[in-house]
Amino acid sequence: MKCLRPITEICQRLCITVFQDKQRIKTAVWVVDPEQPDPQVMARAGSVIRGGGLVAFPTETVYGLGANALDANAVRGVFVAKGRPQDNPLIVHIGAVRDLEGVISEITPMAEKLIPLFWPGPLTLVLPRDPAIPAEVTAGLETVGVRMPAHPVALSLVRASGVPVAAPSANASGRPSPTHAGHVLTDLNGRIEAIIDAGPSALGVESTVLDVTGRYPVVLRPGGVTVEDIEAVLGVEVRVAGEQNEVPRSPGMKYRHYAPRADLLLVTGPPDAVRREILELAETDRGRRRVVVLARVESAGDYPGLEVVPCGRRDDPDDVAAGLYAALRQCDAAGADLILAEGVEVRGVGHAVMNRLRKAAKEIIRLGAEE
Repeated sequence: MKCLRPITEICQRLCITVFQDKQRIKTAVWVVDPEQPDPQVMARAGSVIRGGGLVAFPTETVYGLGANALDANAVRGVFVAKGRPQDNPLIVHIGAVRDLEGVISEITPMAEKLIPLFWPGPLTLVLPRDPAIPAEVTAGLETVGVRMPAHPVALSLVRASGVPVAAPSANASGRPSPTHAGHVLTDLNGRIEAIIDAGPSALGVESTVLDVTGRYPVVLRPGGVTVEDIEAVLGVEVRVAGEQNEVPRSPGMKYRHYAPRADLLLVTGPPDAVRREILELAETDRGRRRVVVLARVESAGDYPGLEVVPCGRRDDPDDVAAGLYAALRQCDAAGADLILAEGVEVRGVGHAVMNRLRKAAKEIIRLGAEE
């Protein structure tokens, strides 16, 4: 037992050294056209991935931080750069359906039905992993999440790399996910080799993660493809996993995620009741902390005397999703100490928005049924 402490200290010093080395990296930023990225830039980025480096890149959901999924050392670098817990699995991105070979060991009947309709797109399928995928990618699980992104730049990068690309969101762990290259630079400058800047991500929330290894399909994380979309194809009920698990089977299941630096209080219920509660909370906190309200466009004028960051239209969950992470970062940039956030209607992509807000919240105040 006496030898354990020195070994632990050596490991800690080694981790600190690796982290400091990552901080000394000069991060390049390459600007490309989102529809027709420069082949030379993409070839260069692909070379970085093959060589064990880290490249942040846009997808249709959020910006991802890519590493060679077949290189355990490169994958470990992702966890170091982000400060990400190592029991939080990564998603593997491929450039074509044929690239599933070497990533998964079996394609299930449900996956066979879903892939032609939702790939490329924001649907991650959890399938049995091939032994070629290192345990570092899957947090030791015998399954792996895999998807084919719809963004031309993401597809170009994966294809130029010539390897499957493991990629979580390109943010510091726990922070709001990045939907602009500037968000990535703020969080990871000096820790990764390069950022490919192709403008904002369109969807604004991460992919849906769907486990199709069992008898029933199970949503592990709601996202851009809805439960209704999946049920329409499979013809069976889709189950939704709880948000807390002893062993995370998907990103976003166990830890606090997507959180601004300020404390976030999420208020859900009928719009009038939500407005009254937020006004009362703000009055209680007046003079003690800087309060910012995260509200729908239609209700931005309902909070006189308060600083408001509008985020999407009430009747358009897609609009809210597209601006959510940028709005949370805007609240931080405004110097907020407390964010009072309106809930959104739980339908369609609204499921994903509320999932992210719940994960980001320090406290949730429920005033009856959610919208």
